[in-house]
Amino acid sequence: MLNIDEIQNGIVIDHIKPGTAIGLMELLGLTQNHNVTVALIQNARSQKSTTGKKDIIKVEGDYSWLNLNVMAYIDPDITFTIIENGHVVRKEKPQRPKRLVNIIKCNNPRCISSAEESCDHIFELSSNGKYRCIYCEQELQFQPK
Repeated sequence: MLNIDEIQNGIVIDHIKPGTAIGLMELLGLTQNHNVTVALIQNARSQKSTTGKKDIIKVEGDYSWLNLNVMAYIDPDITFTIIENGHVVRKEKPQRPKRLVNIIKCNNPRCISSAEESCDHIFELSSNGKYRCIYCEQELQFQPK
């Protein structure tokens, strides 16, 4: 059995679809932040998952800069647990954001956001549960790396 130490102050991101945690870490900026300690657990056993597996990310340190609602864009089943002084303070499921600004880029080469460098990449959650570019209406879904 693999043993990862518990964190004293930080956040545990749990119930991540197996194989998508690395893409989530990049999207959240965890791969560039050197002020936190990050543990990545891939393909952990899960009784709740239909596949029987999940990914987990543990972040020790100041996580206040993380955009937690972006996680729900990737996977609505993700949960996060806030840890302070070695104790669980709260456990939550993030809400899908209605709007994503400069989180993802439009893949449509004819979109104004692709052609103009100063143009923000803005996507809104549509009634069918998918995100659409506000400029060209291109539907997007998270593609794990």
